[in-house]
Amino acid sequence: MVSIWYPARRAKGYPRQPYMAAGVARSVDESGSFNLAGPGQVDWAGVRTEAAAVAPVDDREVRPVVLYSPGLQVSRTLGTSTAVELASRGYVVVTVDHTYEAPAVEFPRGRVELQKPMSGTEGLKKAVDTRVRDTRFVLDQLAVLHRGRNPDAEGRRLPKGLGQALDLERVGMYGHSGGGATAAETMRVDRRIDAGINMDGTLQFNDSEYLPVAQKGLDRPFMLMGKASQTHLNSSSWRSFWDRSTGWKRDLSLEQGSHFSYTDAQSFVPALDERLDVPAHLREQYIGTVDPERSTAAQRAFITAFFEQHLRDRPQDLLNGSSSAHPEVRFID
Repeated sequence: MVSIWYPARRAKGYPRQPYMAAGVARSVDESGSFNLAGPGQVDWAGVRTEAAAVAPVDDREVRPVVLYSPGLQVSRTLGTSTAVELASRGYVVVTVDHTYEAPAVEFPRGRVELQKPMSGTEGLKKAVDTRVRDTRFVLDQLAVLHRGRNPDAEGRRLPKGLGQALDLERVGMYGHSGGGATAAETMRVDRRIDAGINMDGTLQFNDSEYLPVAQKGLDRPFMLMGKASQTHLNSSSWRSFWDRSTGWKRDLSLEQGSHFSYTDAQSFVPALDERLDVPAHLREQYIGTVDPERSTAAQRAFITAFFEQHLRDRPQDLLNGSSSAHPEVRFID
């Protein structure tokens, strides 16, 4: 399953897109996936995004396409805010769920597929291999859509003009955690992806075995976005990748951030904290001690700047060094 976020010609008269599908929301509530609130305390299914569902596409120009892969055993839902931001900047963003690895994936007509057990190095290798194949399949289906055919297996009507708005000669990819590793590894084997971002994702299966991309590097633009404990200076897999990559590269550290600072958690954890008094250690575990609003602004600025420069050929001063507007982010040389 994927979600496609795109610039709309108009939004008036169209319902706001739900944040979570009902079946996924039910699974999240019952399983306590986020460990922040007990069952029945959060109406995940009732949350709405700022996007208008199935609104007509603004197809006055073709637009770069950006793929998003979520973290290992995490739903694509957690990448929604950045996807909406990029769509508002003129990109078509495709967020991808990796079925049987994500906690729950809801298909048309209400079918929900749950996570299957995965463990050890072999499980991780299988997950990465499956994610890469998922991503390449999505690229194939976007090409089908661009040619004017409907690749939806359910035959649902898609927004008019969506296929024609896709510029598949300008494709980027970003991901969080295992999704960042997926972006890098897919770029290694598929040259359709022109530029990528890894948000705090390790590039190793275990202490001694790295992903192939960490052993070989990339020859195209790539940006690492980590935190104080995850940079190419203190992560051996990132160092290996950095040293072997010959394309444009940057390593940015959200110094006081935590692993899930690179997801929607930085928005909903403070909101839950206001109502449910989330324990301080749990809040810090999820989003660190960085100010969530400043963290959000910084990520939006740097991610947008990266794709503007490498998919639209618009040089960005923001990518050249530390910014007084975003002191939370440190450039790692």
